Amino acid sequence: MTGRERINLAMAHKFPDRVPVMCQLALGHYFLNTDIPRHRIWFTSEGFAEALVQLQQRYRFDGILVNMWGMPDGILDAVVSIGKDGDDEVLEWKNGEITYIPPDDNAQHFLSGKEPLERADLQNLDLKKLDEINQIRGYFWNIYHMPYLPDICGSFLPGEIPDYFFKTIDLVTEQVKGKTAVHGEIYSPFTHFIELLGYEKALMSLMIDPDRAHSLLEYLTDVVVAHGKAVGNHGVDAVLISSAFAGGPFLSRDMYKAFVMPYEKRVTEAVKETGTVVYTHTCGSIGDRLDLMVETGTMGIDTLDPPPLGNTNLADALKELDGRVFVKGNMNAVEFLNFKTKEEVTAHAVNRITIGKPGGGYILSTACSVAPRTEPWKLELLTPLSEKLGVYDEVSTHP
Repeated sequence: MTGRERINLAMAHKFPDRVPVMCQLALGHYFLNTDIPRHRIWFTSEGFAEALVQLQQRYRFDGILVNMWGMPDGILDAVVSIGKDGDDEVLEWKNGEITYIPPDDNAQHFLSGKEPLERADLQNLDLKKLDEINQIRGYFWNIYHMPYLPDICGSFLPGEIPDYFFKTIDLVTEQVKGKTAVHGEIYSPFTHFIELLGYEKALMSLMIDPDRAHSLLEYLTDVVVAHGKAVGNHGVDAVLISSAFAGGPFLSRDMYKAFVMPYEKRVTEAVKETGTVVYTHTCGSIGDRLDLMVETGTMGIDTLDPPPLGNTNLADALKELDGRVFVKGNMNAVEFLNFKTKEEVTAHAVNRITIGKPGGGYILSTACSVAPRTEPWKLELLTPLSEKLGVYDEVSTHP
């Protein structure tokens, strides 16, 4: 059975030959554990696709999450120089902007003069001209992971999808030759909201001016619906809605119900119309809102962080969810980073396999992204453990 078949059966609540294994890796993990230059991973579709496939093959994961959009050809032609500042890789652009890429973290981009990227002010936003938000430098960078270079990237409205957005997905799909599941990622409306305004101002706006916040979220949901449909129609096996900042203590259950749930429901419905599986990634404490997440119509829940990052007990969550969605995650990413011995990693993974395996619908994974400095040998243990202990006696043949 191929990894793609294995993942698809698990997402359909049917029985693969064993529990699938599929972890999301932090970008810094690719920087540290491949020989591909950081700027090529971050700024080129070819570099990121190569990194995704290289580590999927090393760890024998059953699926790959393509968690950055593709990049336009020739974007590095706008770079004046590539140098070093300590351990950081430093790119200077023709427009005077600068990008720092640490060895173990996401790139940090600054305007000319090392000025921070601008954010929107909800009070001053013209709610009748929201198509203009793509010109706000902080928003463009954080959602599309590149500097705003209209002559290279093109000029488009927030809900428009340039062809190059799918290039990484296409390259990965071509390389895995149908044997590995390929999932595409979109950002939830709430994630767009906080990236547009900045985290502190975004959270304050929910309390100070909820009506304007809802108006902006309505618009951003239209943007995400367009993204979700486009990815769903592009042949991926599933679409992941990254709703990383919608868990507690970042948002209370009541705030989640008001400012996240109705908008993500629209997105999940739109992706389902494409015939593609859709599931949701939410970090932090979500044990108090699993029922609300199910109400969005999502078909799966990813992360289920245990303490200290979250509050989700896998056995309790599976009992509450009762097979209504598939589940991916719950391995403790913090403990996983700190483990020193093979025995510690094995015991932790075996515990999750033992709890998650019965009834199917479980994908073994760290709760959130694998930390950059997590040693590769730990990840190399997971698939062999599933092959030994995650085998199903009853096996389905079609998802």
